[in-house]
Amino acid sequence: MIVAGAVLLRLIAGVGFANYDTLYALAWGGQLSRGVTPAYDVPIAPTPHPLLELLGLVLAPLGPSAVEHVTVAIGFLALSACGWVIYRLGAEWFGLAAGLLAGLIFLTRVPVLSYGVRAYVDLPYLLLVLSALLVESHHRRTRGGPAGVTVLALLALAGLLRPEAWAFSGLYWLYLIGFTPAWAYRSLRERSLRPRTPAQASLRTRAGFARVTLLAAAAPLVWVLSDLLVTGDPLWSLTNTQHTAETLDRVTGIANVPEYIPRRIGEILRPPVLAGAALGGVLSLLWLRQRALLGAIAGVIAVIVFAAFASAGLPINTRYAFPAAAILCVFCGAGAFGWLRLPARDPRRRRWMLAGILVLVALLAYVPSQYHAAHREMSKLAREHSIEDDLLALVRDHAINLRCGPVGVPNHAPVPLLALYLKTSPRNIVSLQSGHIASGVYVDPASKEVEEDYVLDSHDPVEPVSVPPGFTESAANRSWLVFQRCA
Repeated sequence: MIVAGAVLLRLIAGVGFANYDTLYALAWGGQLSRGVTPAYDVPIAPTPHPLLELLGLVLAPLGPSAVEHVTVAIGFLALSACGWVIYRLGAEWFGLAAGLLAGLIFLTRVPVLSYGVRAYVDLPYLLLVLSALLVESHHRRTRGGPAGVTVLALLALAGLLRPEAWAFSGLYWLYLIGFTPAWAYRSLRERSLRPRTPAQASLRTRAGFARVTLLAAAAPLVWVLSDLLVTGDPLWSLTNTQHTAETLDRVTGIANVPEYIPRRIGEILRPPVLAGAALGGVLSLLWLRQRALLGAIAGVIAVIVFAAFASAGLPINTRYAFPAAAILCVFCGAGAFGWLRLPARDPRRRRWMLAGILVLVALLAYVPSQYHAAHREMSKLAREHSIEDDLLALVRDHAINLRCGPVGVPNHAPVPLLALYLKTSPRNIVSLQSGHIASGVYVDPASKEVEEDYVLDSHDPVEPVSVPPGFTESAANRSWLVFQRCA
């Protein structure tokens, strides 16, 4: 089902390629495969993601094109699987109809599709986090207690993609041990206190306590160690992300949290889904409290963690709101169909059903707007992908090469793509917005449209650059002009 969903999403989207951040991770993985230290310290480099770099390392023998295509396929699989897990969460809490609607809502959100078709790391990350929530929910319902190790293992993998999972792991670890400090476990064992759950029973031994503690701490330890080995600075990812956010003038800081976090969630879900989620949240907490409580707690924690990381100087990006938005999709499903979980003769059932019909009408009324927005976004991405294909055609024709020196580009957007496909360090691909070249190859946009469309971010200022002195035209296609100078 997930594979079929991925294929269907690819056909509907009509486009699929790896984004800037993912290309950098794959290029760094390629460097590792060649026994070279990844070049983290290039201008406007994204945050490293250890698990994605490992994927680039493992796939490197297949060649750059296969590396990107496999990564994009994984991205579509992750997107499809997120829809399935959200459906399962909705079905677990509020019934089959609520789950189906929740999964459908999530997969039709324009930002979700946009990031999904570009193989952003946030979709595999979200899949792991939601899977941990599903495992926990199912285990609590069927066995009466927390799942323990399985949840921590999933969150540990998620924590190698995004650091927010570290907070989720830490909070879950505290929940498992019942907020009992490590030094108290000897007395706990000596007093033979009865554990509250099977998972907590395993903590009665030193080995059990050590296992869950190591799992909770594994991701941050691996990430910090990776930064230390590559850069000599264990906090490189944090400080570099803060610096890049400042350089690109991204919205950060606790002062912006009250305004921008609701705005980012709203950008994903739009008013009808937000209204349905509010209705579903209120009614389910009033009338289906046991079913709704875990989801409500998870949603609140997701927002708090998002706000905490924003307060630490990290950007308040739309994609960082995906966990909260996914849970709100489930509650929107509850708003429409949660009444089915009430007893057949419960008088509240009819009132909820009527409110649910209004939610469905609002969702249906918004479909044309969603369709046109998705069409515009996919068309824009298809244009970007076409420009990238033209750039790679020049690489395949060897018009873009490293024989005479580094490759110069007009902005930062092409840097990781060319580094991956030329099998070189990103340091050898120089954006003329932050550096210069005296010899080598310079790639210039062939039109004003390419210059405006192929940038790191559509909101970033495009500083004009010119062909370096002494370079002469050596190749061209509809999107790019190639100039060369050999010293």
